[in-house]
Amino acid sequence: MPRMNLEGSSSIVTGGASGIGEASARQLAAAGSRVVIADLNEARGQAVASELGGLFVKCDVSSTEDADSAVAAASEMGPLRALVNSAGIGFAGRTIDRNNVPMDLDRFSFVLKVNLIGTFNMLSRSAAAMAQTDPVDDDGSRGAIVNMASAAAFDGQIGQCAYSASKGGVVGMTLPIARDLSAVGVRVNTIAPGLIDTPIYGEGEASEAFKTHLGQSVLFPKRLGTGEELAFTVMECITNPYLNAETIRLDGGIRMPPK
Repeated sequence: MPRMNLEGSSSIVTGGASGIGEASARQLAAAGSRVVIADLNEARGQAVASELGGLFVKCDVSSTEDADSAVAAASEMGPLRALVNSAGIGFAGRTIDRNNVPMDLDRFSFVLKVNLIGTFNMLSRSAAAMAQTDPVDDDGSRGAIVNMASAAAFDGQIGQCAYSASKGGVVGMTLPIARDLSAVGVRVNTIAPGLIDTPIYGEGEASEAFKTHLGQSVLFPKRLGTGEELAFTVMECITNPYLNAETIRLDGGIRMPPK
């Protein structure tokens, strides 16, 4: 069975204006898919979409209306075959602080709303559109979804309880959703990145020194991963017809210490 052919298809990348999402969008476009950049960053999102010959849709991933707008925009460009759920937020905060004050529950809830509920929202709306397309092969394949978790789902550090819970939820729903969507020929996989060099680390000399220091804790190679390397794995999850219901750590072998 050949790889899934993305020529003439459409795809959606949440968080596609920068970092992992942008790298994934570029590789999807190179494979012949018309990409919807679903992001809150209008200026950057418009620029990337324009360069790739796709469309930008301003999108809060936790909004069903915004998700439907992204799906509609994609479906106008071709049958929706791929969704990459790379939008997400980080938040560092201990369960109780040094003065024994509990974390603001709204902060915890917001991280789950974006990272976990937002992932499911985009996934379910996209899957509904994929289910209505014609199969692309004799297996009845209609599309593939890639979620973004984190090594923190397994090795959450001090102060990462909200983030780890949100990403652990993404890992936990991968198999049951893959089972749900097997009936319509849609595969679902999750990638759990380790330390990836994205704009979250900032720019400049101090930022580069910090990233070099972080890279020393990676098993091999002793550096941060690149968005392009992560996007290689995204494309494998999308185009390999037999890769399904899997969570793949992409982390250079790192296992995160408590802090």
